[in-house]
Amino acid sequence: MLEHPRLDTAERILFGALLALLVWLPLPMGSNRDWAVGLFILSAGLLAAIWSAVQLVRREPLGTGFRRALLPLGLLLATQVWVAIQWVGGLSQDPGSTFQYLMLGIGYCLLYLLVAGLVRTRKRISILLGVLVFSGVFQAFFGTFMTLSGMEWLVLEAKQFHVGHATGTFVNRNHLAGYLELAMAAGIGLLMALRDGGRFRWARLIETIIGPKMRVRLGLVIMVIALVMSHSRMGNTAFFASLLIVGGAFVLIDRENRLRNSLILASIIVIDIVIISQYFGLDQLKDRLVNTRLNDVVVDGNVVLEANEYRGLVVQQALPLARENPLTGQGAGSFEAVFPPYAGSDIPLHYDHAHNDFLQFFIEFGLIGSLPLALFVGISMFYAIRAMRQRQSLYRSGLGFGTAIGILSLMIHSSTDFNLQIPANAATYIVLCAVAVTANYHRVDRGADGERTAGG
Repeated sequence: MLEHPRLDTAERILFGALLALLVWLPLPMGSNRDWAVGLFILSAGLLAAIWSAVQLVRREPLGTGFRRALLPLGLLLATQVWVAIQWVGGLSQDPGSTFQYLMLGIGYCLLYLLVAGLVRTRKRISILLGVLVFSGVFQAFFGTFMTLSGMEWLVLEAKQFHVGHATGTFVNRNHLAGYLELAMAAGIGLLMALRDGGRFRWARLIETIIGPKMRVRLGLVIMVIALVMSHSRMGNTAFFASLLIVGGAFVLIDRENRLRNSLILASIIVIDIVIISQYFGLDQLKDRLVNTRLNDVVVDGNVVLEANEYRGLVVQQALPLARENPLTGQGAGSFEAVFPPYAGSDIPLHYDHAHNDFLQFFIEFGLIGSLPLALFVGISMFYAIRAMRQRQSLYRSGLGFGTAIGILSLMIHSSTDFNLQIPANAATYIVLCAVAVTANYHRVDRGADGERTAGG
């Protein structure tokens, strides 16, 4: 294979720019502003164009992992083709929003392409996950500091909503929770990927928990504190449910390291939840869960307790929209425009999203546009589980474990919220899905020994 020093340097610069973009995305309120969306699309397009030019000059195969990533990438592109048809063909009830969603969807596709094309070695995967952990820790520290200090600011403006709850640089606490779910999944995947192999020894277990990997472990602790302080009911439920589900499957799959894996997972759950979280708002989160009321409490014909949660009503009253155009949808991004006529007087607030990503995608994209997205997530989960089952490599199985947690967690959370409508969270989710594929087929760096016999 020919060496191209200048091209290698250009690729390293592109990789650094990609990492910087991932750290930037959550800072301007989750990039959920028109100018931030435009900046993301422009940045992804520019990086993808430069990367394509480098590959045209290099003229070298990109490897099995990149070829395998073409199928999920094709599914993402298929959805964007359908959105373009909605916009051009006059099928959208809100053409302006549909065009914006089309551009944003193209940005997601380019981001997936960049991860699949640039992150093909073990070293780069570790750096990428480490940067996601760093970004998550920053969001967690910023959010908890603002809440505990009483300053309650976002990056450039005072917080107006969710005062008293950790939100990081996001407007909504649930979106901070969604971002932390993904960042913690990246951290757990990195921690498990770097665990030692060989025979079980208590010294190695202690080193994994409090040794050189302590920086990752400490980052997880900080993020758990922020997750609890967000008081996001489904955010906490989704993350720990996915950790238990995927963790249970992981322990059963890897019989050789069952004790080691069980103790590491137990340390995450016990230390984070029981010992740490109880000092940072766990009781308040528990109260929110217990006191959730989806309907009014009526006694003798009188309302004694009013409902304090309206998302169920939004879903119920949005269902006719799904039945109206089940095949073609109302148009990407059109929910805010089409829902008001269906909203009853018992919903006192303005809802620009359905608070259920599955329902909103179906309403907006229809079956034609939603099916490729469902297949994209399913295939990504397949690759995550496939990597998790690779018992000959601790590194690959650890990556599969972490990405599976992230994919499942945000899917659970999406049943009651709209994290996938927030560009920073959707983009980070795309990155984890790409890593799920790369986990199976990446190259081991020269001099690196990552298989089971050497602790990889």
